[in-house]
Amino acid sequence: MGSHTIEDIKGVIPAQVTTFDADGNLDEDRMARCTRFLLGRGVDGLYLTGSTGEGFMMSPQERKRVVEIVIREVAGRLPVIVHIGAISTHLTVDLAQHAQAASADALSSVPPIYWNFTPDQIVTYYADITAATDLPMIAYNVPLAGALGFDVIERLARIDGMVGIKYTAPTHHEILRIKQEIDPDFRVYSGVDEMALSGLAFGADGLIGSFYNVIPEVYLALCAAMREGRLEDAQVLQETANKVIFFTLKQHPTSALKRIMAWQGADAGYCRKPFDNYFSPADEEALKDAYRELRGREKLVGVDFLDAL
Repeated sequence: MGSHTIEDIKGVIPAQVTTFDADGNLDEDRMARCTRFLLGRGVDGLYLTGSTGEGFMMSPQERKRVVEIVIREVAGRLPVIVHIGAISTHLTVDLAQHAQAASADALSSVPPIYWNFTPDQIVTYYADITAATDLPMIAYNVPLAGALGFDVIERLARIDGMVGIKYTAPTHHEILRIKQEIDPDFRVYSGVDEMALSGLAFGADGLIGSFYNVIPEVYLALCAAMREGRLEDAQVLQETANKVIFFTLKQHPTSALKRIMAWQGADAGYCRKPFDNYFSPADEEALKDAYRELRGREKLVGVDFLDAL
């Protein structure tokens, strides 16, 4: 087991990208370097092998290896959450037990996907995988995998060892309901990067998301502003982040995130197909030019990668 408790898991937590080489193989050296990059940016934790990490495109052995590499590099300095979601309980339990043996601090999982599982089957899935280790479990509510209704979340919160939820949905009124109607100590992590301000305002305990790989400085400042009651400053920071996010989503977003990391000295490699890759010199220079134009048009300041272009 890791050295951090659930109370330590808060603040800005990147859903870390996974690094692949040009042939689609896991690139271990890049993975280690990108982990060190994020450590140097002052983030508050890491979330591994989730959607942003292309976890569903990886074999169980590859997912385990990513966990081992990252935990080795982190060396206890930050909490590490491992996403273990898979369709079968059998595979998910195997990933969970490996994560515990590798000294992860917490686990997370989407509900089982593809088949239209019943609420009872979903609750049983979470009960089984939570019971398989001593690590705290964080459910994952995301429409891509099938949104969890409030009644299901209420049932999940009663599972021994289920301590929170990654809430990647725009229905932030339910964050407040979870805190008020289920348990104020049930941890909620806002997972919609463009609604971080809303999530924190409704009571989220932290943020887990893709863009914290590339603009963590904006969200660290946003969290500080919210803690200090500087709502107007937080709003400006969210607006800045959203201009970057909405522009990036019009590109090939997973690939663009990796290129932005490379421009900051942390080459995150390639995406796995069928994702696209932005890697010809001409394409990459055009992408840089597009971000420069965005910076000038929107008068964006305080975004490290834009300032450096």
